[in-house]
Amino acid sequence: MDNAGYTALTRQAGLMQEMQIIANNIANASTTGFRAEGVMFAEHVKSLGPDMPSLSMAKAAVRDTIMLQGSLSQTGGTFDLAIEGEGFFLIETPNGQRLTRAGAFQPNANGDLVTPDGYPVLDAGGAPVFVPQGAGAMGISADGTISANGQPIGQVGLVRPIDPADLTREGGVMFATAGGTEPIPDGRMLQGFLEDSNVNPIAQISRMIEVQRSYELGQSFLDKEDERIRSVIDAIRR
Repeated sequence: MDNAGYTALTRQAGLMQEMQIIANNIANASTTGFRAEGVMFAEHVKSLGPDMPSLSMAKAAVRDTIMLQGSLSQTGGTFDLAIEGEGFFLIETPNGQRLTRAGAFQPNANGDLVTPDGYPVLDAGGAPVFVPQGAGAMGISADGTISANGQPIGQVGLVRPIDPADLTREGGVMFATAGGTEPIPDGRMLQGFLEDSNVNPIAQISRMIEVQRSYELGQSFLDKEDERIRSVIDAIRR
């Protein structure tokens, strides 16, 4: 295969990866707290020698998470929480602490505030949030303070990664960070609301059509290139 074929193949591989990411975005358009992803392409240019044209290859090098605020839907749930602005909830998983924007929480049988998967919700210091049963009417203020009958009993942590570029997506709506987190002193959350996915389905479908057409054009080029090489080989054999 010549250089043109290799260049086209790297482009096709990148477009295929972008198509998979777009399909995942569309599938999670209704997932609470989901953050859409995009692809950042990198170009690698290599010199082929004196008086020869350089070789350029594209690669889908980085999966970029889009952190735009999703719309807020009112649920009325006592422990449904939505974050306004930046920040994440801190939860404990078997693999360590993780960050999420999905705030559909409920107390478990032991009184610990947990996610739908049963992972404990943590305060800003990394301790589980405990909600005593039968404590009366519950209220959660904008800073995450939980009150029972007007008396504070705990606080849901609102944190951000120390290095925003260090986030690694896990499990759809969870993120890991190796650089640690820090509390957000002026963070704001709303009780009785959930943040919707920030995926724009119409924009994603439009992009899917563009990627599909680009892939088809690349495939057409490869087919024609294959025909050209076969024609050259047949001519040499004669």
